[in-house]
Amino acid sequence: MTQTLYKNFKLFDGNKFKIQENAWFVVDNESGKITKLGFNESPDMENAVDLKNKYVMPGLVNAHTHIMMNPQTNKLNYLSEAEVTFTALKNLKELLKSGVTYVRDCGCAFDVDIKLRRLQDEGQLGGTEIMPSGRPMSMTGGHGDFTEGLDGETTWGNLVDSQDEMRKAVRREFKLGAKNIKVMATGGVMSATDQIDDTELTEEEIATAVEEAHSKHMTVAAHAEGANGIHNAVVAGVDSIEHASYITDEDIEQVLKKGIYVSPTLIAAYTIPEYGEGKLPQYMLDKANAFIKDFYERIGACVKAGVKLTLGTDAGTPFNDFKDTAKELELLTTVGATNEQALSASINSSKLMGIDDEYGTLEVGKMADFLVLDDDPVEDVKAVQQVDKMVYKKGVKAF
Repeated sequence: MTQTLYKNFKLFDGNKFKIQENAWFVVDNESGKITKLGFNESPDMENAVDLKNKYVMPGLVNAHTHIMMNPQTNKLNYLSEAEVTFTALKNLKELLKSGVTYVRDCGCAFDVDIKLRRLQDEGQLGGTEIMPSGRPMSMTGGHGDFTEGLDGETTWGNLVDSQDEMRKAVRREFKLGAKNIKVMATGGVMSATDQIDDTELTEEEIATAVEEAHSKHMTVAAHAEGANGIHNAVVAGVDSIEHASYITDEDIEQVLKKGIYVSPTLIAAYTIPEYGEGKLPQYMLDKANAFIKDFYERIGACVKAGVKLTLGTDAGTPFNDFKDTAKELELLTTVGATNEQALSASINSSKLMGIDDEYGTLEVGKMADFLVLDDDPVEDVKAVQQVDKMVYKKGVKAF
């Protein structure tokens, strides 16, 4: 068993909200896991890497991405499976370079995320790991009903208009290998046919998705922006509310009571008015400008109440680049999160995804997915945005 010693660094392990000086750990090169961790005098080993007193923290876990999307071209319709796969592979590389070592993909045409994950499980594809959702669940004409394929032969989402159709679609994604089910409970910014606060899937349809998914060790994430759709998803018992733009105080109470996670994806709203003027359809700009103030205020209310927030960016949406996950940490602090709450969001992502036994923090028995920074992330979360940071995946330097 060959091992590598990493020594002489300042550690933020994700468990304790502080920097621990003079840290070291040993990584098993075959498994990529940390086998020993300590402080001060390190073991004498042949394979040793001196990290020169820089800051080490866990790799980021992003619980909401769309690896199929190009945030610059914003092309959503008539994508071929080849184009989706090509784009996804490019985006996965960009994610890893930026410090994201694991993602939950929240909806991918042609189930490409599932197919890429299968290649990862077979050892044919390395890099940022994927928890796949496959094709999302959408009502006909709703958020997710985008035409796909060169001949328009399919749609991005599974179009479901009853509980029976929902049950069959969830079972289909389970058969293919999905680990999470994405349901579109409301309208969204990027769909031309609906409004943000439109209620789409019914409470009963979402509850059917939850029943089926939970019976097969899958989680359920609900795209939910309007208050009524958020309420339906909360009552149905989903595992996470994505965006939560108009969440009410009453539903914040229920989210706390039920232990539901919220993935704010603040950056997805931030980039559209910031970079999209004259480049995006007017309906997208109008929707984003109309709700962003209320959205940030409502997420601020979640922060104040102590809701479990995850780190999710909705990467792939307009001008929301895959390299910018760390910007979400900064945006969380602008709506009232402390640095500790912001950094904890990535750890919460690993807990929501059920991978926290091996990912999310740096400790013995877990994967050596870590970042090496020049500045202290505990002092200032913007330190994680460092462009030339070193990124290690399972103990191997990727960038």
